[in-house]
Amino acid sequence: MKNLVLKLVGVICLGTTVVFGSSSSRQWSVDKANEWYSEQAWLVGCNFLPSTAINQIEMWQASTWDCETIERELSMARDLGFNTVRVYLHDLVYKHEGEAFLDRIDEFLSICESKGIKTLLVFFDDCHGAQPKYGKQPELIPGVHNSGWKQSPGYHFNLAYEGGTHSQEGLEELERYVKNVLTRFKDDSRVLGWDLYNEPGHGKNKSLKLLRDTWNWAWDVRPSQPLTACVKGSSLQEAREMNAKNSDIYSFHTYMEPDAFKESVETAIREADGRPVWCTEYMARSTGNTFELCLPIFKEANIACWNWGLVDGKSGTKWPWSSRKLVKGEASPIPTGDPALAPEDPPLWFHDIFRSDGTPYRKAEVEFIKQTIRELR
Repeated sequence: MKNLVLKLVGVICLGTTVVFGSSSSRQWSVDKANEWYSEQAWLVGCNFLPSTAINQIEMWQASTWDCETIERELSMARDLGFNTVRVYLHDLVYKHEGEAFLDRIDEFLSICESKGIKTLLVFFDDCHGAQPKYGKQPELIPGVHNSGWKQSPGYHFNLAYEGGTHSQEGLEELERYVKNVLTRFKDDSRVLGWDLYNEPGHGKNKSLKLLRDTWNWAWDVRPSQPLTACVKGSSLQEAREMNAKNSDIYSFHTYMEPDAFKESVETAIREADGRPVWCTEYMARSTGNTFELCLPIFKEANIACWNWGLVDGKSGTKWPWSSRKLVKGEASPIPTGDPALAPEDPPLWFHDIFRSDGTPYRKAEVEFIKQTIRELR
């Protein structure tokens, strides 16, 4: 593992030039990024969605806001030793609720702060179901991974934007959303950072224009916290290059089997070219990408990390990706098995740490997480 840390030295040459406004006065310098990072404890946490929400909209909209569950489950994160959570927002909640949505973010941040947790907030996402709608959300499909998760703003908006047939009003709404959220919380110490766009291009979404705009909107506000968007995890080569070029902190995703996981970490360190590194998604038990494998490597290399999932719930992420087939542009996945015959649990949980009653899926795993974090702090 010492060899892994030594591989911090080295640069990967990114061949495509990103053709939009110069980031020289907007992106943090390598020195500033490292100075900021040196002031942080080892950042370790999870991607958080309360078990009673099937997606980001159901988490945040007023009619289904579940403060009691959020409070209880964030206490479980704290008790593990987690000091950060990564949380997805959704543009439709801002569109329909405006300042009330921002107040709810404020409430969430206060709950996190009371437990010693800082929040990494995510604006846009190209993963899973298209056609997001405000209001009542779909019911879960038993035995299906993330059956109700929704893209933001979604495949159809991005397709229209790339093709020049989008609504200008819709684009302006997205700009207001990003800038108003950033402006409200740009100097808030409870916010760890901003993850501008999750996995742009996933499912061959045409997201480059919106990704480019989002970087520029964020730079117009230039919050005091770091900006990032994942490199490894983005499906489009142009998106990977754009994010690598412009992130204050280099971030990536890895759900790979052990040898490939170690290689992905080495690649991230090399491509970061001296910048701090965050792994904003990892942990898939069926590939061998486990806490026991990943946490010691992240800890030794001082890589911040967020596994996917905390408490089993409506999102169904204890089920593997193979439990559904995604169809580009469609609202819901196609189950690969019969939902009516789905057992309560898969043979091996894919993501998540706790059952909905608060008991660990694996007691030994929970003890390993606690001990690994305790040893460093």
